[in-house]
Amino acid sequence: MTDQDDGYTVTIPRPPLTGFTLPLTAVLGAMFGFVAGNVYGQPWLGALVGAVIGAGIAALAHQMSGQRTQTRWGIIVAFAVAGFLAGGLGAAISGVIIGAVLSWFAYWLDTGDYRKNVPIYYTPGQVLWHNTFLFICGFVFFFLIAPLIPVMWLSFNAENFFTFTPEMLNFQAEGYSLKHYRDFLGTDEWMTPLKNSLIIAPFATFISVSLGTLAAIGLSQSHVPGRQAIMAILISPMIVPLIISATGMFFFYAPLGNWLEANLGLDQAFVGYVKVILAHAALGVPFVIITVTATLVGFDRSLTRASANMGANPVTTFFRVQMPLILPGVISGGLFAFITSFDEVVVVLFVGSAQQQTLPWQMFTGLREQISPTILAAATILVTISILLLTTVELLRRRSERLRGLSPG
Repeated sequence: MTDQDDGYTVTIPRPPLTGFTLPLTAVLGAMFGFVAGNVYGQPWLGALVGAVIGAGIAALAHQMSGQRTQTRWGIIVAFAVAGFLAGGLGAAISGVIIGAVLSWFAYWLDTGDYRKNVPIYYTPGQVLWHNTFLFICGFVFFFLIAPLIPVMWLSFNAENFFTFTPEMLNFQAEGYSLKHYRDFLGTDEWMTPLKNSLIIAPFATFISVSLGTLAAIGLSQSHVPGRQAIMAILISPMIVPLIISATGMFFFYAPLGNWLEANLGLDQAFVGYVKVILAHAALGVPFVIITVTATLVGFDRSLTRASANMGANPVTTFFRVQMPLILPGVISGGLFAFITSFDEVVVVLFVGSAQQQTLPWQMFTGLREQISPTILAAATILVTISILLLTTVELLRRRSERLRGLSPG
């Protein structure tokens, strides 16, 4: 195998089969076999069979090094057929995943790809640590994401309980249904909290973005006295445990709400919304400050001075010069503030009332009082919305870096 390093072509020797590729692939096969053997009550027998199969795949990859794609597809198909014969469609899908991973791992070792992005002067121990670190990061990412998969999968359960049915595990059509999504979208029990969340979150986000952006711009000025202490105070809602913040907000907003009702004659429900919106805005401000401050790090101050020299007032300078350049950071902070408000439940329990019941509040109450699978459908919708918003944040971050010249266009 050849690799490019500082303009030079470096030949990476092919690792030995019996002393390197075969035993490591056999170990991975034994791990898969142990898991699969647990299904049939024979974990150690499964590990032995998996080790033998892994060793066979390593030998096949070594012999068919010139036909990598065809060989990998053949292994995947063979595992899929074996899984289907052993346990139906669900086992076939598991076989496809195991076959794809084992065949990739065997070729990754046999062709020397594990050294592809490693400097040529690395010792074997350094190469091992480099790849081990990548696998650790992959496992951490997997265990962060894995708990969401059963939740999203079970939201399509045709039954009214939180367990996988045999029909679901075999991917039979009668095991799946959209009934929980219909319950979520077709009943006031869930639509009213969703409406409350969609009322509270946008207003809280608007306040957070307005105050957080102004605070970030002010604190970015070097002549502001005590700006480090002010910054620490403003981002404290991210650091202080939420239950403590919620308790403090309760003692602050309860008298405020009573005063607004008694002296201004405001409706109790309206005052309740105001209290929750202001509380969520306080939680969202730190996210806006941090993202906008990070965007202002690469901002060219000479642009604002040039605008002032040409007669523009500070407001015109802000909207015509600063805002277009820091807009990705402002939107990113706004998205984080929106997610914080939309997913928050502790502060609402302390500050709000039954009329301001939000979607997370309804989910929390449902888990405590009556376990309904509709909660899974609501959770899946929330996860989907969060993924879309975080994807937007990442795209805006990359755009911001391009605008500031920190990354190629």
